[in-house]
Amino acid sequence: SDLQKQEERGELLQPLIFVLLVLCSVLLYFKVSLMDPGFVKPEEEEGEDKGEGVVIPQIPGDIKLRRCGYCLVKQPMRAKHCQLCQHCVRRYDHHCPWLENCVGERNHPLFIVYLSVQLVVLLWGGHVAWSGLYFEQSQKWLQHNIFLLVSFFLIFIFTIVVLLLLVSHLYLISCNTTTWEFMSHHRISYLRHSELENPFDQGIILNLWRFFC
Repeated sequence: SDLQKQEERGELLQPLIFVLLVLCSVLLYFKVSLMDPGFVKPEEEEGEDKGEGVVIPQIPGDIKLRRCGYCLVKQPMRAKHCQLCQHCVRRYDHHCPWLENCVGERNHPLFIVYLSVQLVVLLWGGHVAWSGLYFEQSQKWLQHNIFLLVSFFLIFIFTIVVLLLLVSHLYLISCNTTTWEFMSHHRISYLRHSELENPFDQGIILNLWRFFC
């Protein structure tokens, strides 16, 4: 492959960058999967009653905050109880089976960074696998290239999945909505009874700024 040829020539910059990107994607995976996604804690409700630095989001119309029937905490706006994590999560997006963790208010931006780095690694890995293929007519062609062919096929599949996931999340972020709100709009009280289709949308630029910054 191209990386192998560069390594043999002593050109280690690109192989080193590739290895660092792979390592970065692995570290981001563990960071996103192990961190608190924004669990709603009972002690936060006490602080809210005392008015201790708790930001209360504006509620459209006359919608009242509800108390969760599972963990019995008062749910903030846009929070949802995850039955797999057994917690209410602030700005709940979805529960990711690949991470075994929810994607919520605290780890959602880092989740987007992880997908972006992973996409770069997959695209580069696909290029490396393709560059190692030998296109010559021989009876042993398949035997010599079977590992790279399988690798390229798997990388191609995962690249499509990650790309679609990243594009869909960036679209939802630009609209200031979550996967849960997008899929269950008709079942969520503060959206179903709102005069606006999306009461949280403040324009693409401001939505992206507030999400990432």
